[in-house]
Amino acid sequence: MTEEFKKKAKSLLLLDIETVAACASYDELPERMQKLWDKKAVSLKKGDDTLSNAEYFYNRSAIYSEFGKIICIAFGAFYWNEKNEIAFKVSSFSGDNEAEVLLQFRTLIEKYPSDQLILCAHNGKEFDFPFICRRMLIHGIEIPKALQISGKKPWEILHQDTMDMWKFGDYKSYTSLDLLAAVFDIPGSKNEMSGDQVTKVYYEENDLLKISRYCREDVVVMAQLYLRLQNFETVHPDNIIRVE
Repeated sequence: MTEEFKKKAKSLLLLDIETVAACASYDELPERMQKLWDKKAVSLKKGDDTLSNAEYFYNRSAIYSEFGKIICIAFGAFYWNEKNEIAFKVSSFSGDNEAEVLLQFRTLIEKYPSDQLILCAHNGKEFDFPFICRRMLIHGIEIPKALQISGKKPWEILHQDTMDMWKFGDYKSYTSLDLLAAVFDIPGSKNEMSGDQVTKVYYEENDLLKISRYCREDVVVMAQLYLRLQNFETVHPDNIIRVE
């Protein structure tokens, strides 16, 4: 572990979000939004009529910021314990009120100097970061400076992405966190559930705590992957602190 990384780690925050369909069913969408979803579903299904537009909404809308919402944001940071061993602490904000979750997250990241904070997520540049910003705008929440990229030069944007780090400039394909965890022999986060089950667990099982645990574990996996991508040893399991 280098001194340079120790210094960098003080400004590094790893995060993951969990999103669900904005409402429990297609029928609960306002009529205007139903029509717009129908139009979007046509292009998404590409002629596959196996599922109706209503079923497709329930299964797929969570990944689109216009039709989904954030119910959990998990975040974690590295630190060094009293034995000078690397450790990792992870926590989360979650709730049914998306605006409150977003405000809590904004308050958190505004504690860091915006010109020093490094935000990292897996596929964060394509999904987590823009999804958070769009949902903040929808709720009339001011986007914190650390998430604002418009008008910035590339070297002024401190966002990192473990998927990008793995690609080494190759833009041909998506590589999941779960796959990279397996490649690097890092314990996975899919013990209780998987990402495609989040909407079902939220609306049918009403188990936000389960989703929050899953989200936090994704951040733990990402933290371990981040270290391996730097060619460092992973954090010992005893040094991982989970705050519910």
